[in-house]
Amino acid sequence: MMRKILGVIALSVVSTLVQADAQPVTVILTAQSGMTQGMAMVLANQMQAQGAQVDILLCDQAGDLALQEHAGEPLKPNDVTPAQLLGAAMQKGASVSVCALYLPNTGHAPDQLKDGVGVAMPDAMAAAMLQPERRVFSF
Repeated sequence: MMRKILGVIALSVVSTLVQADAQPVTVILTAQSGMTQGMAMVLANQMQAQGAQVDILLCDQAGDLALQEHAGEPLKPNDVTPAQLLGAAMQKGASVSVCALYLPNTGHAPDQLKDGVGVAMPDAMAAAMLQPERRVFSF
């Protein structure tokens, strides 16, 4: 039992160290277009696969991707929706939030967001975007 606990602790420490060295990336997605949303999520997933720590900010029409009931249209060639690609990025550790303006201006409530999706605080988001090592991509 002690060996299992020590193994979990060691794995947690290694994971934290690996993430500390990861390139921080912010993907800001506001586009209404399904193809643009899909490509942004494909690239976010690819950046994760290449070692980046990805943070995704959704606003305007793209904020709908964060809603529990949002389905969307599957895109070729893999027949996946932008929302499914967002979910894949989240499963691999991406943080996802909607912009502070999204909920009050769409009439949606926080409990309508998918599990794990937060609401971005402008001061914290601005501080993150100003980090010299962070890359910011907007779609």
